[in-house]
Amino acid sequence: MPRSMWKGAISFGLVHIPVDMYPAVDNKGLDLTMLDRRDFSPVGFKRYNKGNGKEVSWDDIVKGYEYTSGEYVVLSDEDLRRANPEATQTIDILAFVDAEDVSLLYFEQPYYLAPGKGGDKVYALLRETLRKAGKIGIARVVIRVKQHLAALVCVGDTIVMNTLRYADEIRDAGDLKIPTADDKKAAITDKELKMAMALVQGMAEDWDPEQYHDTYREDVLALIEKKVKAHQTKTITMPEPGETKRETGKVIDLVSLLQASLGKKPGKAAAIDDDDDDDEPPPPKKRRPAAEDEDEEEAPPPRARKAAAHGTDRVAASGAAPKRKTATKAAAKPAARKTAAKSTGAPSTAAPRRRKAA
Repeated sequence: MPRSMWKGAISFGLVHIPVDMYPAVDNKGLDLTMLDRRDFSPVGFKRYNKGNGKEVSWDDIVKGYEYTSGEYVVLSDEDLRRANPEATQTIDILAFVDAEDVSLLYFEQPYYLAPGKGGDKVYALLRETLRKAGKIGIARVVIRVKQHLAALVCVGDTIVMNTLRYADEIRDAGDLKIPTADDKKAAITDKELKMAMALVQGMAEDWDPEQYHDTYREDVLALIEKKVKAHQTKTITMPEPGETKRETGKVIDLVSLLQASLGKKPGKAAAIDDDDDDDEPPPPKKRRPAAEDEDEEEAPPPRARKAAAHGTDRVAASGAAPKRKTATKAAAKPAARKTAAKSTGAPSTAAPRRRKAA
């Protein structure tokens, strides 16, 4: 069983609940030691006397408050306890509030509270009261030399005390450039919102904290094991010459990104997307064939249409089915060249071709 870090009592009204406090989290970081790159010896930090430069042991260290430059009031642990015995030994509940009224910004550090000797029944009474009322207790507590605001929350069968940040510790977000709901640059269409909702619902699942873990820490530990096996324990890996940091690009087409994302989650998202067919944009018009485009853009003069008619008669005489678009296209090109020739003053070559066709 872990060792308790604080012993005291929860107090509200005339109720007094003896409790022991235990850390609720275990921070699993990478414990890296700083080394001197010249000989890979660990770099240490000494507590030294700034007056004579000599090292000071823990037994000779006391705490002091600098009340004026260079002058201190020495405070021992007993002095700090005697200053306000009640504050250092009790979790004093000030009020009960709805849990949703306290923003997540205020929550700081969780601690488990376990009943002390003879406190089982009153501990259970407070726990069930919090659970049935749907409230959390807002309290004050002193841990070491700092008074904290705290929230007592019922989590399963355990009362958890979360230290809270004070209001003046929360920075104001007013100086940040956050888009507002009526900002035209960040305007969101109903189509984009429905697609984003479909993506969220397609990725929705039950909360299972066990499936999430620190993959970065695992990868670094795997790299360490690989270096140990390869006897590369003192090899310093340098970046490649052409290696650059990844640059984040601007989002150009939000709809295409949402569509691509929805394609990866076809399950639930597909069913939702079927309901949005009414909002789908009409299918793009099919592009006309090149011959029809040229008919519209390069309308031939009357003489060119006459030549086209002779050409059509010739095809009909040969017994083949007439192709109106092809004949029109063939007539349009000589007419266009004739028009260009007149504008540039060059001799026209359209007439001999027209006689030959006749």
